[in-house]
Amino acid sequence: MDKIKFGTDGWRGVIGDDFTFANIRRVAGAVAEYVRGEDGAKRGLAVGYDTRFLSPEAAQVAAETAAAAGIPVVLADRPTPTPAISLAVVERHAAGAMMITASHNPYRWNGIKFKAPYGGSASPAIMRRIEICLHRLERCRTWPRHKSARIETADLTRPYLERLKTLVHLERIRASGRRFVADPMYGAASDCLARLFREAAIPHQEIHGERNPLFPGINPEPIEPHVEGLRRAVVEGGFDAGFSTDGDADRLGAVDRSGAFIDSHKIFSILLKHLAEDLRLRGEVVKTFSTTQMIDKLSAKYGLPLHITPIGFKYICELMLARDILIGGEESGGIAVKGHLPERDGILNALFLAEVMADRGKTLGELVEELTAEFGPHFYGRVDLEIEMDEAKRFVRQAGDFRGRRFAGLKVTGIDDLDGVKMRLGDSAWLLVRASGTENVLRLYVEAPSAEQVKAVLDEVAQHALARRKSRARRARA
Repeated sequence: MDKIKFGTDGWRGVIGDDFTFANIRRVAGAVAEYVRGEDGAKRGLAVGYDTRFLSPEAAQVAAETAAAAGIPVVLADRPTPTPAISLAVVERHAAGAMMITASHNPYRWNGIKFKAPYGGSASPAIMRRIEICLHRLERCRTWPRHKSARIETADLTRPYLERLKTLVHLERIRASGRRFVADPMYGAASDCLARLFREAAIPHQEIHGERNPLFPGINPEPIEPHVEGLRRAVVEGGFDAGFSTDGDADRLGAVDRSGAFIDSHKIFSILLKHLAEDLRLRGEVVKTFSTTQMIDKLSAKYGLPLHITPIGFKYICELMLARDILIGGEESGGIAVKGHLPERDGILNALFLAEVMADRGKTLGELVEELTAEFGPHFYGRVDLEIEMDEAKRFVRQAGDFRGRRFAGLKVTGIDDLDGVKMRLGDSAWLLVRASGTENVLRLYVEAPSAEQVKAVLDEVAQHALARRKSRARRARA
């Protein structure tokens, strides 16, 4: 049988190749076996799904597999945001959840995220135990037999949206007179943010709200260039801001009324400043290894302890469960705030941004300008190179020897290998190279004081990586 490998947030595979009904049953069976070992047969599991090809059918197969193992299941009755599934786990005191999604990956991918009883990403320890269950079951000639349990179908979106209403002040957003565009990117947030705006009489427009598993023209990831449609809608319609959520709605990107893209680093920074300065809330801050240095500067200003973790929201979740974390965020757009779930929530964070705009009477662009005036310019860029996984990992290992090299005129002055290899470039820039855990991709991340520097470093490193790959290929053919 094909080897199933769990990544940073569950298991993903290419539809029809790795992501098959047979493999869905294997993963769901392992989750059910793990849940039984945690006395979860009475508490049950939630199962949700996004808008990808075969997601409803895959969710049904996962639910039937768990029910056949004696685990009661509540199955979402429609495509549902991941944070809604996480909330259902907490409110129903379930033993966990399986979410059928490949998040921001291209259309040909799908997968299964496992959410733990606390309503957040499963810890590495939990994922290891599920892997052990998988291996143990596959060594058996026949799987254990149990009395089948019930599958209940329910609307898990409405309770989630009602919860969000208690966390933000929609009346303040309405009173501000601001107008917004919601872009669910053909994903599970369809008619979620729009419904909240509609019910609160907040002027808005939704784009890409229909279900289209091909995600035509984009990957369902709220970064450039995939936000171009949102940018056009905001500028041409004279809206004040636009909010874009990924395929399963746990990540966020935004566009200012000028058309400028507001990336996750700036969103994280705006929300941290609002929580600490405007609301005068306290707590600790956690960010992943690939996130802006502006968070370091903000944390120092407000005297908030800062933690830096490897890439993967599960590490942020672990700290949120163990410590008094005010806010935690990652480069890819996932942000969690104290008082909700230890979980990314793109829809909630869009509402928070709209609320900050209303309370401070500023546009997103003006809020970014405030940060730049105080902490200096921080420009960020990322490039994903399609390179075989072994070759990508080899390049990352070699990058550990780049101390003293120069990229776009910036000297490598220090190296940190917490997750991939991160090189400090001069006094105020950095470069991170990292192999994807799920795809044949080498990721390059750069932050620098100017957009020109970011582009120059990315271009030079990308050319260097591709040249090495071609050189190795030529030697292999010789």
